[in-house]
Amino acid sequence: MDWGTSLWDQNDVIDKHTQSGLDLMERYIKFVKERTEIEQNYAKQLRNLTKKYSKRGGKEEQECKFSNHASFQEILNELGDYAGQRELVAENMTANICDKLTKYLQDLKQERKTHLSDVKKAQQNLESSFKHLENIKKRFAKEWAEADKATQQAEKTESDTNATKFDVEKAKNHALARTRAAEEFRNNYAAELQKYNKEQKYFYYTEIPQIYNKLQVMDERRIQQLAECYCLFSHIEKDVLPIISKCLEGIAAAGTKIDHKKDSKLLIEQHKSGFDRPADVEFEDYSQGVKPSNSESTLNPLKGRKHKIFKKLKSPPAEDFSHLPPEQRKKKLQAKIDDITKELTKEQDSGEALEKMRGVYVQNPQMGDPSCLEPQITQTSQNIGRLRGELAKYEMWLSEAVGGEDSSNNTTNNNSQSGITATQNSSSNVYAEFDDEFDDIESPVGQCTALYTFAGNSEGTISITEGELLSVMEEDKGDGWMRVLRASGQEGYIPTSYVKLTP
Repeated sequence: MDWGTSLWDQNDVIDKHTQSGLDLMERYIKFVKERTEIEQNYAKQLRNLTKKYSKRGGKEEQECKFSNHASFQEILNELGDYAGQRELVAENMTANICDKLTKYLQDLKQERKTHLSDVKKAQQNLESSFKHLENIKKRFAKEWAEADKATQQAEKTESDTNATKFDVEKAKNHALARTRAAEEFRNNYAAELQKYNKEQKYFYYTEIPQIYNKLQVMDERRIQQLAECYCLFSHIEKDVLPIISKCLEGIAAAGTKIDHKKDSKLLIEQHKSGFDRPADVEFEDYSQGVKPSNSESTLNPLKGRKHKIFKKLKSPPAEDFSHLPPEQRKKKLQAKIDDITKELTKEQDSGEALEKMRGVYVQNPQMGDPSCLEPQITQTSQNIGRLRGELAKYEMWLSEAVGGEDSSNNTTNNNSQSGITATQNSSSNVYAEFDDEFDDIESPVGQCTALYTFAGNSEGTISITEGELLSVMEEDKGDGWMRVLRASGQEGYIPTSYVKLTP
């Protein structure tokens, strides 16, 4: 069924219905626009959130070596990709629904306006024809009344005995003329009536149905377009679901990658000192007259003063860092190897660039003299040779440090006494006779109290006892060790966690 056949007399209904359809499309466009704004704001907030919780810098990168930290960073990365998919949804909805429907809506409005204008024009034409018919009908009625009146007047004149023959003829001629004129208007009225009926039939059976059918087609196209956009609204979401699912799977996978045992082992490898736990505190028999010598007055008698004393000779640090505890030595050697490797890579890149430049100069002498590059190439080759030698040397020392760690743990107890003796012997060599001048004694940077007894059996460390007051000569540099001075004059490294700083 079509509108032209069933709704030929419902122009107002068709007008309101088609306008209601356009209003619905406009509302849907606004709805999708607001939806895209929600998606865009959601994606923006997600990106700000991931940026806020993403770690940057050396400390954070160090922490990301642990699986639980690294997994959280992966989750933030996946969430960033998820935000990108929400942005894609907003972009597709804007381009494929909002923009498309907005243009289509403008075309529909114009098409509807044209069809309704055609209906109004057809109605005006039919009304104008009807008015013209009414005028002819009225003129016919007037002329027929005048003819009837003239006929009656002629009959009255003819029956009048006092009327002359001329008067009778004149009245008959006038009545006849009026009758002929009325007949002519009657024929015109009949013709106009036939014409109007034909126009009216065309209006109601052809013209208006055609226009209403066009409006029906337009409205059905609108409904179909709207239905497609309804489905597209869902398909745009479905298209990103596979990638969103991968993002969510990546978040779940990040959780399964966490290995708590591995993280604990990594922490141990990074920070273990390699030293034994503190030994038992020995009993000191004060009843035999032994006086403790750890009072603050005897801790650092030379603090802040100059004395003419034996000059303390500081042994320069060993190149292989053998003066440091094992773990600290390995870290220092590894850091040195990394620095040399970077410098060697830089020199090798420079050498390759110089060789390429020399090749260009050889092929194109006008660009430069190849001999001018020889000094730089020679110097670079010497630097590379030197750095390779240093790298091999430090790698050998690192190999020794790593290989000797296990054996050192087995011989710790056996060498404890010899270590003490060696410490005592070495302490006797750190002083030489002063050279007749006053020297400044290195001032402590603070004081601390030993919380536990520590047996300094490794080279570079000293032994301390619980409760002993010590002078801090060098603070902890972040490796868990500090250099202290005992009241007896012994100086060396101890674990930072074994002491408490004195305010």
